Amino acid sequence: MTEFYDNLETRDPAQREADLMAALPSQIALAKATGGYTTFLRDVDPQTINSRETLAALPVTRKSELIELQASKPPFGGLNATPAGKLARLFLSPGPIAEPEGQQADFWRMGRALYAAGFRAGDIIQNCFSYHMTPAGFLFDGAARAVGCAVIPAGIGQTEQQCHMIARFRPVGYVGTPDFLKIILAKADELGVDASSITKALVGGGALLPPLRKEYADRDIQVLQSYGTADVGNIAYESEAQEGMIVEEEIILEIVRPGTGDPVAEGEVGEVVVTLLNQDYPLIRFGTGDLSAILPGISPCGRTAPRIKGWMGRADQRTKIRGMFVDPVQIDRVLKAHGDVSRMRLVVGEEGGLDTVTLQCEATSHDDALAEKIGAAFQAECKIRATVEFADELPKDGKIIDDIRVYE
Repeated sequence: MTEFYDNLETRDPAQREADLMAALPSQIALAKATGGYTTFLRDVDPQTINSRETLAALPVTRKSELIELQASKPPFGGLNATPAGKLARLFLSPGPIAEPEGQQADFWRMGRALYAAGFRAGDIIQNCFSYHMTPAGFLFDGAARAVGCAVIPAGIGQTEQQCHMIARFRPVGYVGTPDFLKIILAKADELGVDASSITKALVGGGALLPPLRKEYADRDIQVLQSYGTADVGNIAYESEAQEGMIVEEEIILEIVRPGTGDPVAEGEVGEVVVTLLNQDYPLIRFGTGDLSAILPGISPCGRTAPRIKGWMGRADQRTKIRGMFVDPVQIDRVLKAHGDVSRMRLVVGEEGGLDTVTLQCEATSHDDALAEKIGAAFQAECKIRATVEFADELPKDGKIIDDIRVYE
């Protein structure tokens, strides 16, 4: 049995990086040729975008911008390089936001994640992701076909019927959300249905917490996680090593300071941004809104791609203070206006029913004149006042706005 899905997984890291950067100019050119990226890339020469540094100079494509573009120019905002009528499937997820599926096999590249979770040709999989309107079910259906597995398109809900399908078809594996498998197994126990054929699972769409993973392990089910979105497909996945999540081979992943497009240092928490090397839907620097961080080194399993810590929360820290919305990008503008400050964090609290606003600044100089200057700049930018406090070091946890108010 082959240990790896393909030879891409064990490339020399330097070769992988060279291959990705070599593919970047043509991908930028493809995106520029679409109507949707005309504004974003108008003055960009695609041939000059050939490194992470030049890529980082391009704007981040936000989901909110996708929704606006799609509303003004349906169905895909002009970002699709392949006409809608020549695609395989068209989906509409909550937002609403439309997602395309191209004609090629395993369009979302989930086969790699499924293989790493131990699935092999000839396995039967019970797919408990939705097949209705949104692409989740098809992400994993296409992956199963790529690996050579048979699929039970079970979808969501109908727990008792799910148990009867397990009894009849004896699937060896489950794909779906982390907690739904627990519900199915509990119902099987209640009905006296033997569900012991399921020995492995690949889950997504939510966090697999350690107690739940242990609960499955106690039933001799190995459960690994995948991380992806309906917009870009597979982003990263676990292997049997269970030490972080391995980045998909055919994307360029960056971790940036939330609310900005600026890459952070390795190990620092930030927003996951993905450039998709896809000929049908060439998304450039797509901001997922999810937080993660790069792990040092490579996985003990032998796959040499970079790893991330996994899903660590949401990056959207926009909050309302005293009737005014404050966005992380505003804090970043104040930060960039003060070269003697390396990091800022806005802490929003409550005292006596009133909002408290503290702008924490990581700086070597802690003098009153600098604090007054920063406070004035913050008020001009955000239209509210803040108390400025200095610190020698702020936590590197990705938070730019820390709202500690209790809303219960």
